[in-house]
Amino acid sequence: MSYTTAHFKAPFFRQPSSDPVGSQRTSIVAMFNNNQEQDHLESIFKQKRILRSKVRQALKSMDPSLRSQEDGSMLQTAKKLYVPRVEDKNCNMRMFHISRIDDLVGNSMSILEPAPVDADGNEREDVMHANDAVDLVIMPGLAFDRSGRRLGRGGGYYDCFLKNYKELAKERNWKQPLFVALSYSVQIIDEVIPVTANDALVDALVSPCGVVPISPAALERMKL
Repeated sequence: MSYTTAHFKAPFFRQPSSDPVGSQRTSIVAMFNNNQEQDHLESIFKQKRILRSKVRQALKSMDPSLRSQEDGSMLQTAKKLYVPRVEDKNCNMRMFHISRIDDLVGNSMSILEPAPVDADGNEREDVMHANDAVDLVIMPGLAFDRSGRRLGRGGGYYDCFLKNYKELAKERNWKQPLFVALSYSVQIIDEVIPVTANDALVDALVSPCGVVPISPAALERMKL
């Protein structure tokens, strides 16, 4: 994952200086700012690692009967469903259309994913090539707070995919989809989840306790 320091590009950085002392001061300031940002990012990553460990333990400790009960309360019926498929270890993920659960096959980690082609050898529709906009995106994650911040598993796949899809929707003048997280009750935490500029936020949380709208878009849709 890469980060930029665009906010350090003050006008005087763009002009060549004839003052060697001034140039040296500029370099020192830029280096100091870069170090500050790096320290800040490292602090965020450390906090995320601690939170991931805590939530994983909470999920592991869940009573099986409670997990089963909460699973049943979160079942959804989709009109047209696109399911993720991880392409590689470089945050590349695609979403393919499926029509039934049998369209999913286990990958090397026994995680069910859609194959790029169906049983008849036809290519599945990729959501990035679809003619219609997506209304709703279900966001997985380890934990969520009540401000819409999401703690993923560290791969960055959804953050990268959603960035590309939001750009596509903007280009085609589509309404942006609603980003909704389905979670167990123990995954909604009171502490604030640290995020970076690349982290995607959710519009609403759905748990066995009910729906928690967060963004204005989610609040508006709940009125309909």
